[in-house]
Amino acid sequence: MNVWLVTIGEPLPLALSKDDRLHRTGQFAHFLASRGHHVVWWTSAFDHFRKRHHFEQDTVVPVASNLIVCALKGCGYARNISLSRFKDHTQIARKFAATASQYDPPDVIVAALPTIELCQASVEYGRCHGVPVVLDMRDMWPDVIVDAVPKAVRLLGRMMLSPLYRQARHAFGAATAIIGITEEFVDWGLRRGGRRRGPLDRAFFFAYEVSAPSADKLAAAEAFWDGLGVSKREDSLTICYFGNVSAQLDLTHIIEAARQLHQRQRPVRFILCGSGERLDEYRQRSQGLPNLLLPGWVDGAQIWSLMRRSNAGLDPLPDRYDFLATINNKAVEYLSAGLPVISSPREGVLCDLLKEGACGLSYSSGSTEELVGVMEKLLADRAALAAMSAQAAEVFARHFKATAAHERMEEFLTEVTNSSALQRAESKVQ
Repeated sequence: MNVWLVTIGEPLPLALSKDDRLHRTGQFAHFLASRGHHVVWWTSAFDHFRKRHHFEQDTVVPVASNLIVCALKGCGYARNISLSRFKDHTQIARKFAATASQYDPPDVIVAALPTIELCQASVEYGRCHGVPVVLDMRDMWPDVIVDAVPKAVRLLGRMMLSPLYRQARHAFGAATAIIGITEEFVDWGLRRGGRRRGPLDRAFFFAYEVSAPSADKLAAAEAFWDGLGVSKREDSLTICYFGNVSAQLDLTHIIEAARQLHQRQRPVRFILCGSGERLDEYRQRSQGLPNLLLPGWVDGAQIWSLMRRSNAGLDPLPDRYDFLATINNKAVEYLSAGLPVISSPREGVLCDLLKEGACGLSYSSGSTEELVGVMEKLLADRAALAAMSAQAAEVFARHFKATAAHERMEEFLTEVTNSSALQRAESKVQ
């Protein structure tokens, strides 16, 4: 197959982010290319995480055999919620629409939400060229954008974003298929598009490729954590976190939990990794706490090493409808290393998975007291912790292991292309 993947906001296998772990599209792109499919990954030249451009102009990069990255340059943005980000997304979508016509049409397009603009541009391209388009629901835009503004101006925000709602309804409604990271995300996309579920509308969990870093990178990572005094010990717990340290996610309750555990002389250490606008604030708040470390951004090898020095992974999410409907990359990554997941809130798809799989525990969003209680429970019953670790590895192998998950996606795309070809043949006969 000739496959186009249209996704921005993920780490790219390029110089600026070459040491980052690839996400859903990056892993699937390499998988498809390794299976002999021809893959074009349409993306942005802007690094969403570092807020820097990979290139100062539109650039096509051959990444591997059968795989090229088409990086389109927009204006970029300094903040995740900003007018500059909307401008950037519009620019990228327009460039995709203009540039795509220079390539031979693919057999199928998979476009990820966000962004709405690229989903719309992909659907329009598919309509004009007779190409099936699959939209992958990963975030509930534009709903979550409206909910990010103060309640007093939320109605005004919704009115201002009405063009995005119209684009979403058109794109989702006209797509060949709606897929998503959970069934709840698929249902949301179908509702937004005003359509009923069809045979091609289905969920595909995040997949994760378990691949050890090279020996030299792993050695450097081990030395990095050794230098910070981070080790896995039988008499204490090490709890890791990887993610943005941004305004969207409040980690203050973790700092307060660390403070209480330190005061109670409980041997628990939190390692909160990531960069963002609240990093300096959290470092100031945690001054004097020897059981909490904020190292900033860490690379893929350092993540690999730290997970294997940790006893559990922390996945604190707000009590919001989109988070209740998701099983995010972070949780899957923890499970891949056999780490029990400590999540919030105490409801939703992820909470249910941890409960049913006996591979983690949950607490109420933002609750210092409940998080402290979870830590003390783990300290008191190391046998239960070991059992959860074994279950974490089993749940990962059953649901999220990359090879099996990617094979299911590959079979699905073949089904989509065959179904579309059959429909075109039938329409010609009529």
